[in-house]
Amino acid sequence: MKYPEVTTLLSVLAVVFLHGAHGWDAPPFCHSYDCPEFTVVNKYEDFEERAYQVSRWITVDGLGVSDHDVKAGFTKLWDYTQWDNQAGEHVNTHTWPALVSTTEVEDGGEKHASFSFYVAPEDTVLPTPNDASIRNETMPACTIYVRTFSGFPSEYNFQENLTKLRDALTQAGKAFDSHRYIAAGYEGPWTLIGRHNEVWVHAA
Repeated sequence: MKYPEVTTLLSVLAVVFLHGAHGWDAPPFCHSYDCPEFTVVNKYEDFEERAYQVSRWITVDGLGVSDHDVKAGFTKLWDYTQWDNQAGEHVNTHTWPALVSTTEVEDGGEKHASFSFYVAPEDTVLPTPNDASIRNETMPACTIYVRTFSGFPSEYNFQENLTKLRDALTQAGKAFDSHRYIAAGYEGPWTLIGRHNEVWVHAA
């Protein structure tokens, strides 16, 4: 089951135990459980280029990315998976990663945030949420640039690694979406060593 009582940005992401992956050789940081399928296109010194296949997610929008906002967003998703839906069914979200996605307004103003759990491929039909703000969405096949960092995640070290990723992409001549970025978490807050955290930026 998930662990909703968390307070830091990326720790809140990791609220699920894991369920076995099927159909591809998942990397070690998926811990042999369900992750969205991807192929590594290229590895660079400071980032990795991945081609992701189509994947499904349950998502809810949030007011921001403060600890309170993140906890509120993931608690909504958690409640939905724990029978708070019109069918009264348990939804299998034993998957990684969980995401915090942020989109910046082009003038540098306010930010739009959303929170997502990956949906396992075998869960072809999901129950209708009681909370109309929760949606089932599909991420199309896409190229994502990824920077990995270790240690216990925080908003500070996420932003630090986002800046490093953007700088490395610019130096490498890669076109990318400069207004959208994603924090991806693969461990719960009880994991103190060997943590795997990611920053995602979509290719333009």
